[in-house]
Amino acid sequence: MTRQPPAEDPAQDSPQVGAPQRSAAGLPAVAHGLRAAHRQMGAARTARTLLRVNQKDGFDCPGCAWPEPERRHTAEFCENGAKAVAEEATVRRVTPDFFAAHPVAGLAARSGYWLGRQGRLTEPVYLAEGAERYEPVSWERAFDIVAEELHALGSPDEAVFYTSGRTSNEAAFLYQLFAREFGTNNLPDCSNMCHESSGAALTETLGVGKGSVLLEDLHQADLIIVAGQNPGTNHPRMLSALERAKQAGARIITVNPLPEAGLERFRNPQTVRGLSGRGTPLTDLFLQIRIGGDQALFRMLCRLVLEAGGADEEFVRAHTHGFEEFAAAARRAGWEETLRATGLERAAIERALRMVLASRRTVVCWAMGLTQHKHAVATIREVVNLLLLRGAVGRPGAGVCPVRGHSNVQGDRTMGIVERPAPAFLDALEREFGFAPPREHGLDVVRSIRALRDGAAKVFFAMGGNFVAASPDTAVTEDAVRRARLTVHVSTKLNRSHCVTGARALILPTLGRTERDVRYDAAGRPAEQFVTVEDSMGMVHASRGRLAPASPHLLSETAIVCRLARRVLGARSHTPWEEFERDYGLVRDRIARVVPGFEDFGARAARPGGFTLPHAPRDERRFPTATGRAQFTAAPVEFPELPEGRLLLQTLRSHDQYNTTVYGLDDRYRGIRNGRRVVLVHPEDAARLGLPDGCHADLTSEWRDGVRRTAPGFRVVHYPTARGCAAAYYPETNVLVPLDATADTSNTPASKSLVVRLTRSATVPHADDRNGAEDNDRP
Repeated sequence: MTRQPPAEDPAQDSPQVGAPQRSAAGLPAVAHGLRAAHRQMGAARTARTLLRVNQKDGFDCPGCAWPEPERRHTAEFCENGAKAVAEEATVRRVTPDFFAAHPVAGLAARSGYWLGRQGRLTEPVYLAEGAERYEPVSWERAFDIVAEELHALGSPDEAVFYTSGRTSNEAAFLYQLFAREFGTNNLPDCSNMCHESSGAALTETLGVGKGSVLLEDLHQADLIIVAGQNPGTNHPRMLSALERAKQAGARIITVNPLPEAGLERFRNPQTVRGLSGRGTPLTDLFLQIRIGGDQALFRMLCRLVLEAGGADEEFVRAHTHGFEEFAAAARRAGWEETLRATGLERAAIERALRMVLASRRTVVCWAMGLTQHKHAVATIREVVNLLLLRGAVGRPGAGVCPVRGHSNVQGDRTMGIVERPAPAFLDALEREFGFAPPREHGLDVVRSIRALRDGAAKVFFAMGGNFVAASPDTAVTEDAVRRARLTVHVSTKLNRSHCVTGARALILPTLGRTERDVRYDAAGRPAEQFVTVEDSMGMVHASRGRLAPASPHLLSETAIVCRLARRVLGARSHTPWEEFERDYGLVRDRIARVVPGFEDFGARAARPGGFTLPHAPRDERRFPTATGRAQFTAAPVEFPELPEGRLLLQTLRSHDQYNTTVYGLDDRYRGIRNGRRVVLVHPEDAARLGLPDGCHADLTSEWRDGVRRTAPGFRVVHYPTARGCAAAYYPETNVLVPLDATADTSNTPASKSLVVRLTRSATVPHADDRNGAEDNDRP
C-alpha cells in the first residue's frame, strides 16, 4: 500500500536546543533507525530489507562507503544506513498526478526535506519550454529529446555529464564510455566537491590517489589520528573499527574544531556493554583546533619528530625523495605561528608528539574538515610528510585513510569518471572499443558551473545526485543551470535540482540499490543482474537488490545509458550497447581489459565478499610517482586570517542528514531538535558580538570579490566550538561559498573556512533550506 507523506513543510528556524550529548549510538540509535524505517516501509518490509544491507548476498548500503568486515553481523548497518535504505525503499510514490497538482514554481518554494519525503519517482516526466508543470513522457520520447539537444550543439564540449557517487561500477564505466564516444571529457562528479584534494595530494606524494589502508590495518594500529571528521554521524560503522582498535591497545587523537559525541564514547549496539549504556571511550587526546590550522599542526609535529630523532632513516633513505628540502622547511616551523594558526596549547601538541613517537604503526584518517580549504592539498601533503617521516606507509597497521562519503564515489573514479583522464586509460579505451577518445581536459564541477553561466555549456545531464543543492554559491549555480537548453536528471526521488531547470527538463526515474534488476536476453528469457561497487578502502564487491521495483516503468542506470547511447550515437558507434544492457557480465569483461586491477573481474566479483584492488605503496612499498619514490613536500604553511569582529564558519551535516538528503530535522548529538537553521558559536565569541543564545542572526560571507552573500535568519546556539569558529548546516549555507573560492590544485570548493559576519536579524523569517541572498552591494 502506498503511504501518503505529510503535506506540511515545517519551519526550520526555531528548533529546541539542549545540551550536546557525550556518547553516540546505543539503544537510542537502534530506536531512531528502526522508527525511520518503519515510517517509510512498514514493519515487514523493514525487516526484509534491513537484513540484506551489506550482506555478501545482499545489497550495498546506499549511504556511506565504509567497508564491511569479513565476518558480518546479522544487522550490518548503522542508524543512518537504516535511514538511507528507508528513503530509497519507501512505499510512498510520486506519480503523474503529483506533478499535475504541483507546478514547478510551487515545488521550488518547498524545502529539500519536504521534496524528499514525497516518495519514489515512478515514470519519466518532461518539462517543455515555457511549461509550468512536468508531464509524463515515454522513454523513447525522452531519449529523442536528449538526442535532439545533443545533436544541436556546436561542439560535444557544450555538454556536461555529471555523476553522483551512488552510480554502480558498470553504469559509471558505460556512462564515461558514452560521453567520450560522444566526444567530450566533461565528466564532473561529486568527488570534485569532497575528496578531490585527497586524490591530488596522494597522487603526487604516493603515486596512488586512494587510501593505503585496509580495515585490518585500523585494527592493528598503535595510533589513529582522526582529523576533520565526524564518524559518529557521517560514517557510524567506523566507530566499531575504532572500538576494536582501542580494545587491541590503540590510542586515538581527535583533531577537530567541534567536540563530537561519537569520538568521545561509542555505545556499540551490537554488544552488551554498548547496550548497557557504558560504551567505550575512544579519544585519548582531543586537539580542538582552529578551523584551517591543520597544516600548521602537522608541520610542527614533523619538526618535533626530527628534533627528537624519531625519523625512520632507513625508510626515508630507501623509499623517499625530497627529504632535505622538506626537513629544512619543517625545522623553520615556529611556535608562535603554530599556536596562532591552531589555537592549541603547546603542551597539547607536545603530548601528541609523545603519542606519535611511541607508535610504530600510525594511521591518519580524514574527511571534509581537511579537504575543503584553500590550502587543503598542502595540508594533506603534510599529513603524508609525517607518515613518511615515521615510515608509516606500506607497513601493516599504518598508512593514509581518506574516508569517502558516497558508497561508490571511489569506484566511479576508478571506472573513468574524471575530467582529466590519464593517457593510459584513454589508450586502453581506444584499443578496446576502436574509437579515438578526446584528449583535451574537460570540466570539473566549478568549471562546469562557470561554463553554464557563460553560455559555453548548454546541456546538463546528471546521473544521480542533487547538483544544485550540493554545489557552492547557490544563487550563481541556480542562475547558471537555468541558462541551459536542457537539464536531465536520472533520479530515484525528488530533490531541489528538479525544480531549477533549463529551458527544457527531464526527470528519468531509475532503480535503486535495494531493487531487483531483471534484464531479458535476445530470446526474451529473464536474467537477474547484479552490479558492483568499490568501498573507501579499495574493496570491490557485488550488490544485489531484493525488492520489487517501485514502478514497472523504471529502468536501471545501465539500461538508461545504453539506450541513450544507441539513440545519440547511432551507427557511428560500434559498441554493443544492446548486449551490455541485457548482460552486465559483458560490461565487466570489458572493464577487465581496460581498468588495471580488474583482471578476471566477472569471476572475482561473483565471489562472496569480492576482492581487493592492488595498491602499490601498501602492497610493495612501490611508489609510482614522477620520481619513483614517495615524495616529501615543503609547501609554505597557510591558515585563514580572521579580521576583527568576524568568525570562521565551517559547513557541516546534521545527524539526520546524508549529504543533501535530509532525513529529519534533528541533530540530537549536538542537542538540536526540530530545526536546521542554526549557527553554533562559542559563548565568548557570541558575547563579544552581542549575540545572546536564542537570538537570530544573518550570516554574511566576505571574500575578495566584494559580493555580499547572505543567509538570513539563523538561530544562534551557544556551543563549545573552538574560539573564533562557527558552524552551520549545508546546503542552507552553500549560498555563502563563493564559486571561485576553491582549493589550490584540486579546485574543490573551500566550504570549511568561510570568513563570516553575524548580525542580528531584523525579523525572524520562517525560512527553508534554499533561502539566501546575493547582491552586488559592497560591504
